[in-house]
Amino acid sequence: MSSITQFFPWQTASASRWLGDRERFAHAWLVYGPPGIGKLTFARAAATSLLCERPTGALACGTCQSCSWIANDAHPDLRLVMPDRLAQQYGLQDAATVSDSQEGAATKKASGEIRIDQVRQLDSLLSVTTHRSGMRVIILFPVESLNTASANYLLKSIEEPAPGTVFLLVSHAPDKVLPTLLSRCRRFCLPMPTQAEGLAWLQAQDLSGTQAETWLHASGGAPVGALTLSRASTEPVSYWLGSFAQSLADRIMPEMADYLPKLEKLQPEEWLGSLQRLFVDLMLQSNGLAPRYFPRLGPFITAIAADVSPMKISQTASWLARQQRIADHPLNARLFIQSVLQRVCITCLSKNA
Repeated sequence: MSSITQFFPWQTASASRWLGDRERFAHAWLVYGPPGIGKLTFARAAATSLLCERPTGALACGTCQSCSWIANDAHPDLRLVMPDRLAQQYGLQDAATVSDSQEGAATKKASGEIRIDQVRQLDSLLSVTTHRSGMRVIILFPVESLNTASANYLLKSIEEPAPGTVFLLVSHAPDKVLPTLLSRCRRFCLPMPTQAEGLAWLQAQDLSGTQAETWLHASGGAPVGALTLSRASTEPVSYWLGSFAQSLADRIMPEMADYLPKLEKLQPEEWLGSLQRLFVDLMLQSNGLAPRYFPRLGPFITAIAADVSPMKISQTASWLARQQRIADHPLNARLFIQSVLQRVCITCLSKNA
């Protein structure tokens, strides 16, 4: 039997307090916090605890029939709904249902939205009673990926919940969630763990102290994101950003042909996010502060910031944020990458006025 999902060490105490009052537990929760801190793991562990038949200290026992079903991904009263693209990344194909129109379309880009047909499929679950007279838990991750139609359809189920049903709406950005959905949920904020907690956990995952600190910086202090980065073949600094920043520091125009095929393999939000973090470090350096995200690129960041006005850095950082908002738009991917990189190069290679 596989093991059940456990809370991360920095989540356990708050989870126990939160789950402690089952009699007055709300039927819909918005669980939110920064990316990379383990929100999906938290939601799955919370669902396991809510469905557990013999909880200990409000947390799952790991031995009852319900926990056994969950460990084998077979619990009839637990449903995880996420976009196809994320389901592929997490290896959770059951979390995303392929429609007839998509089936066999290998060349079609996986959707980054929770589609209305995925939400409609919850109707069959909500129309029957729960097994063994227990609870039912539905996790949506991330809830901001609901499109307008699917969000409005979900609203009906949350407004008139089936008996014993709990919705856990997990979000990176609550401000992007439909306001009418937000108004029907209680909120539970998952804070960023302390640096000491993050480093201790990363070291327990076989990262040395120096490695743990490096990756924790790169992820903005998020331990789960740091571990993912450390294991990724496309980790930004070694994959592309290091050589790109070095060219800019040497005041040499990067060769676009070296970067376009690499970035095409990534989701736009990934490489755009790396550029956004680079510009945060440039703004910090312009104000005499140490880089936050990429201390390994310190010499390059210092050289670039010395030649570019803080105003230009700030303007380009704001422009990158706007590009992030349209990153999933069906544009020509190669042209989009080229236009963003060219804007960054123009900023960083222009002389300080």
